[in-house]
Amino acid sequence: MFEVRVTAEPFDSAHEQARLAALGPDVGALVGFTGLVRDHPLLIEHYPGMAERAIRRVLDEVCTRRALLGAIVIHRFGQLAVGEPIVLVMTAARHRAHAFAAAWQLMDYLKTEAPFWKKAPTGWVEARAADERARAAWTAR
Repeated sequence: MFEVRVTAEPFDSAHEQARLAALGPDVGALVGFTGLVRDHPLLIEHYPGMAERAIRRVLDEVCTRRALLGAIVIHRFGQLAVGEPIVLVMTAARHRAHAFAAAWQLMDYLKTEAPFWKKAPTGWVEARAADERARAAWTAR
């Protein structure tokens, strides 16, 4: 199971983890990251269809580099309040190294290159230099 969802609806991290765990006895590691809105409300915008295709392309690339048994990437859009979940990246693999590396790589992509735009009360949010450096490190690996 390799899924990408872009949705305005909240998601249930525990439910998604259970779905990956049910892939079978070969699953030895589940790694999940849930990002929450912090500091101030955000408006998340995207191009429907384009965002899903871009994330799927990167997920496919990560799957060729890591021995994943499954992965779920969910990114929300719309008006989100402080404390609400905004993103979920969950990976399943036989071994933890592959699950951790894949989740980290997917999250770095979502922070820097995925076609989403975040607007805070003070204006549009730019990618941070530290996030750009983290993403660049994956192309060298």
